Amino acid sequence: MKQESSQVYSKTEGDFISIVITTYNRSDALIAVLQGLEWQADRAFEVIVADDGSRPEHVQAIHEYAQASALSIRHIWHPDVGFTAAQVRNMGVSQAKGNYIVLLDGDCVPERDFVTQHRRLRARGCFVNGSRVLLTAVASQDLMRHARRWLGQGIWFWMVQRWYKHSNKWLPLLRLPDGAYRVQGTFRWKGIRSCNMGVWRDDYWSVNGFDETFVGWGHEDADFVLRLHNAGLQRKNGFAATEVYHLWHQEAQRDHENHNAQKVHERSRTGLVQAELGLHQATGYDQMRLTSWR
Repeated sequence: MKQESSQVYSKTEGDFISIVITTYNRSDALIAVLQGLEWQADRAFEVIVADDGSRPEHVQAIHEYAQASALSIRHIWHPDVGFTAAQVRNMGVSQAKGNYIVLLDGDCVPERDFVTQHRRLRARGCFVNGSRVLLTAVASQDLMRHARRWLGQGIWFWMVQRWYKHSNKWLPLLRLPDGAYRVQGTFRWKGIRSCNMGVWRDDYWSVNGFDETFVGWGHEDADFVLRLHNAGLQRKNGFAATEVYHLWHQEAQRDHENHNAQKVHERSRTGLVQAELGLHQATGYDQMRLTSWR
């Protein structure tokens, strides 16, 4: 699994990145994500697995992989009390050593230049809203079994996947340059991707992170983006640069989606910056378990 770095940075140079990955009872998908990170050209990053209460067999699989991996990995786990993505993300970021945070979901497999592209696009005064390629169930299973077969492929490979409708994009390796056309100064709900997002650590702290009052699936990421905008930050879109491969899964229960959406709509008229209950309150940390490798 070891790979020599083609780019060398140090933590003291201000270039170190912390990748915070959320996961829950899907260690097979998470291991594919970690494999994608093993093969990055830019190696100046750490991995923090923010586990929302996975069962023991999944925790064991994660630990076995981490033990054998060359990556610097920390696994944070807290008891399963329902969908608490906001809280577990805050827990992960609270342990981050890097000055730049990349949020990633545990079912989103990064391309080989994922870290390189996030580093290229990051800019003060902005956060990066990443991009994703949706895969079918068949393609997802194949990627989890044979990750090397999927990562770093060229145009013909992806044309075939699109032809057979295994992906929703035919050219995920298209890379467009950085520029002002990527920057969006006002809040826009559409396309928010907390499954793939880059933000400066001090900006994350300045808005008190994700708001843990959001219960169940839905829109805690829109609330986070809204408050970043209210704090004066601009959204920078990472399409044609930061693609990840989103593995298929059944949709989560959305019992609280309408309530959560209404909360964001109401906040959009207030100029709110700080999370009501967030990173600064450090809730639930007394039940958090932390395991580290390297």
